[in-house]
Amino acid sequence: MTDPGERLRSSLAADQASAPSSAGMADFDSPIAMEALRATRVLHAADQDPFPAPSRIRVITIANQKGGVGKTTSTVNLGVALALYGLRTLVIDLDPQGNASTALGVEHTVGTPSVYDALVGDSSLAEVVHPTTASPKLLCVPATIDLAGAEIELVSVVAREHRLRRAIEAYVHELPPEQRPHYVLIDCPPSLGLLTLNALVAGDEVLIPIQCEYYALEGLGQLLNNIDLVRQHLNPGISVRTILLTMYDGRTKLADQVADEVRNHFGDLVLPAVIPRNVRVSEAPGYGQSVLTYDPGSRGSTSYVEAARQLAERGVDLPPLERTGMAGVSPAPPVAAQHAVSTQESQ
Repeated sequence: MTDPGERLRSSLAADQASAPSSAGMADFDSPIAMEALRATRVLHAADQDPFPAPSRIRVITIANQKGGVGKTTSTVNLGVALALYGLRTLVIDLDPQGNASTALGVEHTVGTPSVYDALVGDSSLAEVVHPTTASPKLLCVPATIDLAGAEIELVSVVAREHRLRRAIEAYVHELPPEQRPHYVLIDCPPSLGLLTLNALVAGDEVLIPIQCEYYALEGLGQLLNNIDLVRQHLNPGISVRTILLTMYDGRTKLADQVADEVRNHFGDLVLPAVIPRNVRVSEAPGYGQSVLTYDPGSRGSTSYVEAARQLAERGVDLPPLERTGMAGVSPAPPVAAQHAVSTQESQ
């Protein structure tokens, strides 16, 4: 399996070789040294090269009807990683439990303007967007317990499957290019109901987190069938573009067997980065944080940064959108990328 610290170790080794006092630096194979160096890289993400910006706005639905596979955890930590490395990101919490809102330090008690008001009420998405504690480039649309009744309330609404999609399109069109998100990540509830259907109609691509256990593979066919139905009848542009292996336990053969089976079946859709079982990942939401801000030196933090990097690299050359609402609408590149473009033009 891919070592999530391999890229970091290579990069730091190159830095060490070019440093004048390299002879006295610590051994990178020391666990304490590696953790400290991981933390340094995450804490000083703003001083490093930003992740590459996508060729267009990416609306990614993170879905799996099985609970406990890492949907919310992946949504939060990928969102934070993308934002820390220079990409404007919007997280939409579509789970009535509101766990993504909790992890991002966003209030989601009853009465808080939330995604419910945009789906069922007359509020625009701009009216329910909240800043997060993780990064100024990361915004969140929280979910409150009111969302639990949204599926019933939406039954009689005209074009109920398109409510979220239209809200996102209106929000993006109202923003100037320099404020438009590069990524919109939608966290789905663990079901295949009307909320998840709204997310699939709103998205351009699906990211499926798969726990490295055999139970996680059960029911995956039903999800893929639902995505096919959505593609045929509601959103012709939707497709599964990314599979993320989560909760990998390198001490067991079972985890390797499941990972190999997923890679053999889905091929290049599976990200090389694997998210290991890590207690820090589970502890972080209790403090209203992502693992990147709670313990930036942990293996969980490094793994999510690497997964976000690979996700961003896949977004550089995307095919054009098949839906018309977002066609031709692109965000401005990150500031560092803008500087590079202007430098090349002046030469």
